[in-house]
This record gives sequence, structure tokens and C-alpha cells, in this order.
Amino acid sequence: MAFRIVLVLASGATDSTVILDSAFNLAKNLATHLQVVHVRTDPRETIPVLGEGMSVGMIDDMTRIAEEECSSRQTRARANFDECLIKYLTQETDIPSAAGNTVCWTETRGREDEVVAKLGRLADVIIVPRPNVESAVGHTLTLNAALFETGRPVLVVPPKGAREIGKKIVVSWNGSAQSARAVSSALPILRNADEVNVFTIESKRTTVETSLGVSEYMAYHGVSCLVHKLSGNGSSAGELLLKEADFVGADMIVMGAYTHSRMRQLILGGVTRHVLEHSDIPLLMAH
Repeated sequence: MAFRIVLVLASGATDSTVILDSAFNLAKNLATHLQVVHVRTDPRETIPVLGEGMSVGMIDDMTRIAEEECSSRQTRARANFDECLIKYLTQETDIPSAAGNTVCWTETRGREDEVVAKLGRLADVIIVPRPNVESAVGHTLTLNAALFETGRPVLVVPPKGAREIGKKIVVSWNGSAQSARAVSSALPILRNADEVNVFTIESKRTTVETSLGVSEYMAYHGVSCLVHKLSGNGSSAGELLLKEADFVGADMIVMGAYTHSRMRQLILGGVTRHVLEHSDIPLLMAH
């Protein structure tokens, strides 16, 4: 299987430029069709809940301001898209090709998380921004929709973007169904990598036996890898994973997402939560 359709949103927000650039970069390297979608939000959804004492004029003013902001975002998003077209010498077309790199621009109205949930099911991989302090709510909703409502792998791009994606890859393997799905989904990128390292971190739930067979599975799919068994030595699994990925110079981490429930990780923390909050390189995740 190869990636043929990559989905990314162009929001026109501050971090939209780096996300779009990363998407064009990945699509160019893998010779895929990139579907760029701009979601125009309904101004009524951006206005706070109306309280007593608000006049019709105040409501109209708030609606107008929200509509102007939506128009500004659309203009910025399209400008970013046009810049990437020139930078990556990509052909814009609404008809995907069976081979070669193409891209299309689509506009729709609604909520970004709902659009991703709908369109993402007919994409091979979805690219989303990593949630941060400034845009935690919107980005988290979009990320969760991509992970839990599409059945597709999700590439999470950090706020600073990425110059290279998929040349030196770290695979986090714990033997879970989520890890298996992530590895299987990532095979098109893994095959093109210059170096693949598989990390298994020993814990109460993960032993050295967990990693047995990983290299053989990869080899059957044309991927050569090195398997490393790591001991936490007091560090959290998420902290150790990022540290070792940095040590080998990785530009991407492939991992299962939320092996434990989201609620447990929200309350107690966990590998997925730690990596999402601190990773400076892209994450290819699957649930």
C-alpha cells in the first residue's frame, strides 16, 4: 500500500504556514495527491453565548467582526497555498493522478473537527498541527477527530514545522494494537527512510519479548531497522522516548496513540500525552 491522498487543513492561523509547508514537502517526497481544505467557520459559532442586555446592534457588530476575521483567514490561507505551489512546483488539479504529485484546494463551511472526521475517512493520512498553549482547544478537537473518528494515521506537526520528514525514523513499539496499526500505516514512509530505529521501553506492561519479530515484520515489507531495548532508569517512558529520538537524530516518531484511555491519560498523564506536549519533531500516530 502507498499513500495516495494526504489531507491537510489550511486555516490561515499563525501556524498554518508551517503546517502547509510540511504537507507539501511530504506529498512531494512521496509523490502523492495533497488535498488542502480551508474551513470557513460560521460567524455565529465564534460569538460568545449571548447574555441579557445585548442589543441587536451589538450582536450585528460582533457578527460583522467575526465575518471579517473569517475572510482574513481565508485570504491568508490561500496566499500560503499559492506560495507553496510555487515553492514545490506542484500542479493544482481537482483530479488526482495515479502517479505523481498533485494538489487541490477546497473550501467549505463548518467546524474543522467535523470536516476532518468526514473527509479524513477517504484520505490515506491526515496532517494536523500539534496542540499548543495558544490554540489548545481548536487543535485538540481536530487532532482527536482525526485520531478517533477516521480510522486513519495522523501526522502531527510541531509548531516550528519540519525541514525533513521521514529520513531518520524512530518507531515506538510496545506490542499494543495501536502500535501495530501505527507501524502498518507508516510502511509507505518507512520504506523511503534512510534509517529506522525501533525502541521498546521496558516497563510493567512491556518486556524485552515484546520486540521479538518486529525486525522480521519490517524486513518482509522491505524495511531494514535496528531494534533497541531501553530501560527507563527512573525516567518516564515519554521522556525517554524523546531523549533517545533526539540522540539518534530522528526527524519523525511513529507510535500508537492512547494505549490507555484518553481520560486516564488526561488525569494521570501517559506516553501519548507527554510526547504530544513536548515533541519538536513530527509524530505519525494511529489509534
